[in-house]
Order: sequence, then C-alpha cells, then structure tokens
Amino acid sequence: MSEVQQMTPYQLLGGDAVLRQLVDRFYDIMASDPRAAGIHAMHAPDTALIREKFFDFLSGWLGGPQRFIEKYGHPRLRGRHMPFAIGESERDQWLMCMFQAMNDTPMDAALREHLEEAFYKTADFMRNQ
Repeated sequence: MSEVQQMTPYQLLGGDAVLRQLVDRFYDIMASDPRAAGIHAMHAPDTALIREKFFDFLSGWLGGPQRFIEKYGHPRLRGRHMPFAIGESERDQWLMCMFQAMNDTPMDAALREHLEEAFYKTADFMRNQ
C-alpha cells in the first residue's frame, strides 16, 4: 500500500527561492509604501537581520525546514511582539504589505487563499492594543 504524501505550503510555494522573494518583497513594500509608515517605524533602518529571521520563521511555519527554532528556540510570537504597540491599524498595515507581496509572488490561487487566511489569523493574534 502506498501512502499519498501531501505537499506542505512551503513546497507548494516553491521552497527557499520563492520564500526569499516573498520576504524581500514584503520588506521592500513596507519600506516604500507610505501606508505602512507605522509598522516601518517599528523596524531598524537596516532590515537584513529581520529579513533573515522572518525567512527562517516562515520556512518552518509553512512546513519547511525549522530554521528559526534551530537558531532561536520557540518563536513565542506574541511575546516577541509585546514591546510594540500593535492595534488594528498596525495589523492592517502588515497585512497590506504581505498581501501585496503575495500578489507579486507567483503562487497557486488555492495556496494564496490559504495563506491569506492564515496570515490574517496570525496578524490578528499579534494585536496587543
């Protein structure tokens, strides 16, 4: 009897190369779109480290290599974001950047719909205001 292996969102996205494109596009939009000024201001001017951490996190979150956990331990997302005031506006700015980055990254429509829902739930969970 053969087992059917289901592909993870990480694999469906296209692995590291496409994930890197998504992460870089996300931060590029955050830095350049005035509608994201509020969340952009929460980040250091040099985003190299946070881009790498976000890439590592998303890799595992999407079912790929658990790079973030291997380097930093459990993500503890809410705890790591507590120093920042995150309300509906900040959530919506983050989602705007991510959804635009997803628009600019080739992916299957069903995967996009799945990720939009998952990103919304996660971003909404980060609210602390």
